Amino acid sequence: MKIAFIVEIFPSLSQTFVLNQITGLIDQGHEVDVYAEIENDSHKLHPDVEQYQLLDRAHYQPQVPQDQLKRLLGGVIIFCRYFFKDPALILRSINIWRYGKAAKSLRLLYGVVPFLGDRPHYDIIHCHFGLLGLKGMVLRDVGAISGQLVTTFHGVDMSQNLKMLGDDLYKPLFEAGDRCLPISQHWQNRLIELGCDPDKITIHRMGIDPDKFVFRPRSPDSGQPTQLISVSRLAEKKGIEYGIRAVAALVEAGFAVNYSIIGDGDLKAPLAALIEQLNVGHAIHLLGPKNHAEVLDALNQSHILLAPSITASDGNQEGIPVALMEAMAMGLPVVSTYHSGIPELVEDGQCGYLVPEQDVDSLTEKLKQLVQQPELWLAMGTAGRQKVEREYNIHRLNAQLADLFEQQRPQPAIEVATRSPLASPGGASPYSPPAQP
Repeated sequence: MKIAFIVEIFPSLSQTFVLNQITGLIDQGHEVDVYAEIENDSHKLHPDVEQYQLLDRAHYQPQVPQDQLKRLLGGVIIFCRYFFKDPALILRSINIWRYGKAAKSLRLLYGVVPFLGDRPHYDIIHCHFGLLGLKGMVLRDVGAISGQLVTTFHGVDMSQNLKMLGDDLYKPLFEAGDRCLPISQHWQNRLIELGCDPDKITIHRMGIDPDKFVFRPRSPDSGQPTQLISVSRLAEKKGIEYGIRAVAALVEAGFAVNYSIIGDGDLKAPLAALIEQLNVGHAIHLLGPKNHAEVLDALNQSHILLAPSITASDGNQEGIPVALMEAMAMGLPVVSTYHSGIPELVEDGQCGYLVPEQDVDSLTEKLKQLVQQPELWLAMGTAGRQKVEREYNIHRLNAQLADLFEQQRPQPAIEVATRSPLASPGGASPYSPPAQP
């Protein structure tokens, strides 16, 4: 199959789940291209990016300037440079009567650039996150790309985006899209509440490759602090503030713990100030962003993973954090929250503990239990590894995804000697492209 991925940033250190799907489908012999809005210029890249030469498969649109004058000038340049390459597509992309804000803002004009003159056909157009699904829908309607439209819904698209833009946001996608893939039962229920046809919904989880994560039974190091770790972006929904406060309470109570926080983000400065304010800089460390190999090394040296996720003030929520899966695969007991789809991965009392969101006292208590009872670590770590192998194994999930894509693409029509009484001359098939203006 030919498969197009439509994403926001590629490659992204914080979205290894996209990378895992791409490489898994390539391993199965499928042809994959990636269309992204933003190219990651970080020097820290996942090793699979080079191994699979994924940058050669990536296509980028010109970045859309926030400044209106610069955007207009850029639009004029695009129009003049590419008009004779594909005049029909250029003109359709600025048809404000059909495409409204997407055309008026010139975002659609910028968005069609990677497709001009080629207009590729794919069996599947796979969009990650709901807003990219809407973009894929418009790109298909304008004629830039063709294929079955599949959208994966993760977290922010089902929470913050809806709070900001309204519950009707995805209704056009529910009608025009061919399949919706929520990553959890939690989001499946929400899609149905929003009006998506249940027959168009299939839960498809994100996963990891357990073979790349060496299971190690956890046990305390004699005379050394218990090593706690969080791996996440420093964003509000990750709840790192509550992790810091809980660990600070442990330190104040006299427990020998060391808390390493890997990741970067807008809250780096406020979190650093909080650590200083609580006077726990000797025990809590902001380590900044790390590549995947460095993350694995840090997890290997840790005893307990802390993922204190919360619903952010703007409504933003998690999906099911991949960092939890990776830690569980390596044998770490985890402490997390009753948030979004996390309880579908972490079974309270089996793989670790779950507490209510923003509950510092409960976080502190569960961490204290694990620090005081290291005899629990092996059983919880083993249960976590088994859970990941059973339900979040990327090899099985990628095979299921390929099967789903195969079932989704239209089957070739079989010619028959007589016409169906339901057929009408010139009638459009369910897979006919939308009428163009």
